Amino acid sequence: MVVQCKSLGLFGLDAYVVEVEADISSGMPSFDIVGLPDTAVKESRDRVRASLKNMGFDFPLGRITVNLAPADTKKEGPFYDLPILTAIMQATGQLPRVSPKYAFIGEMSLSGSLRAVRGVLPMVIKARQCGFERVYVPYENGCEGAVVSGIEVRAVKDVASLYADLTGKKEIKASVPAPQIKNITDEYPDFSQVKGQLEAKRAMEVAAAGGHNILLIGPPGSGKSMLAKRLPSILPDMTFDEMIETTKIHSIAGSLPKGAPLISERPFRSPHHTVSAAGLSGGGTVPKPGEISLAHNGVLFLDELPEFNRSSLEVLRQPIEDGVVTISRVSGSLSYPCSVMLVAAMNPCPCGYFGHPTRSCTCAKGAVQRYLSRVSGPLLDRLDLHVEVPAVNYDELNSKQQGESSAQIKERVNAAREIQRKRYEGSEIRCNARLTPAALKEFCVMDDRASSMLKTAFEKMGFSARAYDRVLKVARTIADLDASEIISSRHIAEAVQYRNLDRKYWQNN
Repeated sequence: MVVQCKSLGLFGLDAYVVEVEADISSGMPSFDIVGLPDTAVKESRDRVRASLKNMGFDFPLGRITVNLAPADTKKEGPFYDLPILTAIMQATGQLPRVSPKYAFIGEMSLSGSLRAVRGVLPMVIKARQCGFERVYVPYENGCEGAVVSGIEVRAVKDVASLYADLTGKKEIKASVPAPQIKNITDEYPDFSQVKGQLEAKRAMEVAAAGGHNILLIGPPGSGKSMLAKRLPSILPDMTFDEMIETTKIHSIAGSLPKGAPLISERPFRSPHHTVSAAGLSGGGTVPKPGEISLAHNGVLFLDELPEFNRSSLEVLRQPIEDGVVTISRVSGSLSYPCSVMLVAAMNPCPCGYFGHPTRSCTCAKGAVQRYLSRVSGPLLDRLDLHVEVPAVNYDELNSKQQGESSAQIKERVNAAREIQRKRYEGSEIRCNARLTPAALKEFCVMDDRASSMLKTAFEKMGFSARAYDRVLKVARTIADLDASEIISSRHIAEAVQYRNLDRKYWQNN
């Protein structure tokens, strides 16, 4: 007699329904799982057997065959322990037939309790879309699954509580969303703690208001990392849709903070410069999200940019442009969203003091050029703002005057983002940095003087077509901070100023 039980699997960001079939027949005792299972799925046999015995239930002594359909899709991960166990208990008469509108997800321990699994959020979303009424998940994943409305999520502690629920002896209460959605991470540091660097702070405000990528260049100890780590504190609050998008990626990667049903703060990822290309973009037999996707809707900070492997940096070029990273493997092609603000910081030379007003550079002849050439022109072209962060003088460091707080800067950023939200309502554009070439013509309207100034800058500074577009996008953001619908000459002048440093450092070397 064949019994069925429904579950779900993952392929990238997408979940799919898996039908678990169990058949028990007479013969030599065996336990086979078919349907393209990976090693983790095959090991379900031992976990399910031990769970049943240790919880006092019977394990059949016959030929057990479990099929995971569709059979042409590779199944990976421990998600199927709970549905396999449920199917076997039905086949042996220890459980009544369960509704086809119920789905089961979970990893079993040898003692019979359930362990948390990754990817519960996208699987529950898929279950709701497919018309399921109820999903059983591990107890630790209950809050995560309960975020999805329109479907009942029951968090199971062990086999005994599942048995009591399905037999009607003791019902498991449906999980409810946490009353207050917030992460357990510490608050980001405040901009008021940064001494001096008014020009750099202004550039960070412009970057945050338009979602632009930014490069910080300066000597050691000038505050580049300090500024970058405070950027999330002035970014606009995440919308609910952005929270869901970001949480899905972290859930699939297994990096969702414990006790946080949703990622409610913009991610800040700062990988070490030894990270590989696959670590940045994602990889594996069935590719998992990389650092650039884990920073989706947040900030990807690359400190000491020239120290990164050249191949790793070049991997970023297309994802930065498209907002999506596509990874192709034999098992299939997967796309992960990666709409990030790329913030890069670097010294101007190996010793760090090239161009310093008071300290002389000690680098050997040609060392500065070799160091700067580690950052390619195409990657540099994709960074909207190039900002010099000079050394802070003693008077600024010793000043008792408190700088402008993150809350004050964030108010202006939110006002600019609200202008953009209304302007691009109904389209897929969320901020000025994501303007398409067609939208540039429609929304970046300049007065005559501004147009003439941009033409002069384009010809004298040798801008590429991409650099021209990015200057225009930054000018659009500066105009939004001024609550101006028309881009004027002062907006263009400030935007052009943020493209000077590649000429100062790269072209002169």
